Amino acid sequence: MRLTTAVPERRTSADIVFETLYDRIVSLGLMPGEKMSEADIAEQFGVSRQPVRDAFNRLGNMNLLLIQPQRATLVRKFSISDIAASRFVRLAVELEIAKTASRRWTVDATRRIEALLENQDLAVRQNDVRDFLELDQAFHAEIAEVARQPEAFEVVLENKARLDRICVLSLKRVDEMARLVEDHRQIAAALARGNVVEMEQALRLHLSRIDETIDSVRASHAEYFEA
Repeated sequence: MRLTTAVPERRTSADIVFETLYDRIVSLGLMPGEKMSEADIAEQFGVSRQPVRDAFNRLGNMNLLLIQPQRATLVRKFSISDIAASRFVRLAVELEIAKTASRRWTVDATRRIEALLENQDLAVRQNDVRDFLELDQAFHAEIAEVARQPEAFEVVLENKARLDRICVLSLKRVDEMARLVEDHRQIAAALARGNVVEMEQALRLHLSRIDETIDSVRASHAEYFEA
């Protein structure tokens, strides 16, 4: 799952390392608190330490890695304050994107969204969490595309990345994915009708789902959270 909506013309070694580690962290292939070594990662990718260091710094700036001088680099544990701040920013920006999209919504946009929702239904039936996360991002990206706000959506993606890790734990339940697809249908239906009030209610509910996830994960995996 890439963090960017555009494909760069030329991907550097640092880009490849960053994208791969980002995917592993967000998909929980690398768990909160897990140690990482520049030397080990460089060996895995067959590169020097510099592109690994660059990738680590980018991930550190996203609060996905904890870089400690003279000590092991760790996959960041979940931070309640970081999660709250990221959700606040994401909601504020995404609401404005969706309001703009509602004024520019077209029949073609509805068709594209419906195709995405059909694919999300398939991911639910197959219990494919990774595919669902990509389709979830595509759904929100489509709304930003209609709004013609790609730069604002980059802000959404940066904050979404800090939330997706903890969401993966709840998405392992089929019922949770199905619930999110229904949220998407409500958002899309409101946009198609041009009903901004209903759209805002549906989007607020959709983004508030993480509260239940946090409570559930803290109860079962307290070790994944910062003290």
